[in-house]
Amino acid sequence: MRFSLSGWSVIYKHMSGKGVVTCKNGQTMKVKLDSHGGGLTAGKSRIDDGIGNFSDITKISDVLGTYAQADASAGAVKSGTAQVLTKGEVSLALSGAGQGIELGVSLGGLTISEDK
Repeated sequence: MRFSLSGWSVIYKHMSGKGVVTCKNGQTMKVKLDSHGGGLTAGKSRIDDGIGNFSDITKISDVLGTYAQADASAGAVKSGTAQVLTKGEVSLALSGAGQGIELGVSLGGLTISEDK
């Protein structure tokens, strides 16, 4: 999956964005991303050209749903992220670089839905 996200946090963290999931067989699906959570966070950030790799899927629709997420971050101006999220048997490894200022620890979820 290729994606971009942007958002903010002040105790409650919210990020949203869009992406495209591409399977090895050439099948693609446009998706919307919505991340939310709570914790001790403050900041504003953006990730461009992020990459997500899914494991244990048999069809493209298996990527849809809400993934459990936990992260700790500290960054200013240019920052990076690397996370592994889970949804039952499916795991999603995210990586990307971005810009912004963020400090804190948050727990929450990332919801992936089809962008029709």
